[in-house]
Amino acid sequence: MGTVFQDYPKEKRAFINPEDFTKQNPHFPELCVSTFSNGIIDKFASLNNVKVIDHLYTANGSVPIYQIIYKNTPIAFYLSRVGAPACVAGIEEVIALGAKKIVLFGSCGILEASADNKIIVPTSAVRDEGTSYHYLKAADEISVDKNTIHNITKCLDKCGYSYITGKTWTTDAIYRETESVIAERKNAGCLCVEMECAAALAVTQFRGVPFAQFLYGADSLDSPEWEPRDLIEYGLSNAEKYFALALECAIAL
Repeated sequence: MGTVFQDYPKEKRAFINPEDFTKQNPHFPELCVSTFSNGIIDKFASLNNVKVIDHLYTANGSVPIYQIIYKNTPIAFYLSRVGAPACVAGIEEVIALGAKKIVLFGSCGILEASADNKIIVPTSAVRDEGTSYHYLKAADEISVDKNTIHNITKCLDKCGYSYITGKTWTTDAIYRETESVIAERKNAGCLCVEMECAAALAVTQFRGVPFAQFLYGADSLDSPEWEPRDLIEYGLSNAEKYFALALECAIAL
């Protein structure tokens, strides 16, 4: 018996499909933004021009999907679950609802000092997770569409943000980022580490939906000892600028 790491399922339809549980919403915006910070979502959900338009339902409870009108454009946004499988389930379901373009943003661990204090725009992701192998043929990495990279970096230039482009490392096991593996990933050119990018790229490529992600540093692994930063404080203090940037990127996508 082989596993998906040797031979992925080539059938387009599965036994259980997103549309079996999530019916298309004819009023769902084409543009959709998501992040992993509950603080950011709560902050913008409280704005006057924001309303709940749907929900994602999981065993952990329901997740509201909101709509904001930004520059006369309706854009959906919601809280993504952390980790590749849960994040991808959410992406699958917002696509089933009607999303046509998706922007995801969140924090990461910095592997290279050159990426510190900059927005990171992934150009490829190391597939050190399991979810992507259910969508695409096995490979060490997955690449981001070049037009997407161009559109996002052009948007960042227009908005005046400092950024760096490069490879990210997507992993499933935050407590198994050993020194030897970190050194290997750094030698391979990885700027940062996170838990969703490779899988999110795989599902959106499989579904034919344009997708972009940008990252910002939440801790640093480019030092002899781990350098944690206050994620809550970091997320809240930068909520407005990163969320607004994601909205700009969605329009540019």
